[in-house]
Amino acid sequence: MRILQIITKCELGGAQTVVANLANSLVEGNEVFVASGEGDGKMWSLFHPSVECIHLKHLQRAVSLKEDLLAYREIRKLYKRIKPDVVHLHASKVAILGKIAIPRKKIIYTVHGFDSIRVANRIFLPITKFMQRFCASIVGVSNYDYNNLISENITNNVEMIYNGINRPDTSSIEDIPVFHQYEKNVLTIARLVAPKKPRYFIEIAKRLPQYGFIWIGNCEEVEYDDVPENCHFIGNIANAGAYCSKTDLYCLISDFEGLPVSILEAMSFGKPVVASKVGGVPEIIEDGVNGYAVENDVDIFVNRIKEILEDPDLYGKMCQKSLDIFNEKLTIKTMVDKYFAIYKRIYSSQLK
Repeated sequence: MRILQIITKCELGGAQTVVANLANSLVEGNEVFVASGEGDGKMWSLFHPSVECIHLKHLQRAVSLKEDLLAYREIRKLYKRIKPDVVHLHASKVAILGKIAIPRKKIIYTVHGFDSIRVANRIFLPITKFMQRFCASIVGVSNYDYNNLISENITNNVEMIYNGINRPDTSSIEDIPVFHQYEKNVLTIARLVAPKKPRYFIEIAKRLPQYGFIWIGNCEEVEYDDVPENCHFIGNIANAGAYCSKTDLYCLISDFEGLPVSILEAMSFGKPVVASKVGGVPEIIEDGVNGYAVENDVDIFVNRIKEILEDPDLYGKMCQKSLDIFNEKLTIKTMVDKYFAIYKRIYSSQLK
């Protein structure tokens, strides 16, 4: 089978990790191609050598009539060259262009967090509704997204598949001194943007000076003048998820999410999680079991982090439950098997 995946940005991120996990898992026995547009290019380092990686120079997230038309032509030209059996689109911008450029019977579209459209960019919701008829399958990455797709009358072949990962490889991670400076550490891996609420992270760190708070993400310059000594923004790091092995608790604060890959990475190392109660997070973080999914309130985050880190018995139980839940439903094999079943269904329909 010839499989083409297309994603808008070629940077490091959760959706890009899903693309890489799918591509790398399917290279044996299939021809796999990945195309992407703007970004720093760090995504390309994630792929197996057998995956053909293609840069689409006009594909970008921002709306531009000229660039979008050129991107459409690039995608159409790529489709004609590769002649894929299945085209898997990731992210809303490339989904719109891809659905126009490629026959609908070959398209699967994964919505990596429907609230990014439904809540944050609702102006694009009518387009998304209209374009649903131009693909063979639409996948939400959580029951939360699946149910909201249905409630917004996006019902054409909608399915749900949780993101899945392998536990990140720790064999080549750097020894970063900040991880040894505190009795216990709290880690966040995220882009340094407003929806990830870095101000909350700083305020929580101020309230818990006995712990180290470490943020890994694209933060070449941190423009805050009141960052406490125990709060460290250490920039982009290759294989960031592997550093979950070095932390005691994972924290993710956000306005909206799909199913965050960084939380899955923390769970794969058996780490408790305190995260915002958004998107699919409450489906994998069970309150009092392997952490807490909470409202975006600094006091609540502070109290839950203290509760977990200051109770050894509770901490040990949560560690084990995180690992158990990960192994039960969040592994890369579980995800790949479900996606490949859709791929085979799409491919088989073309042979009739």
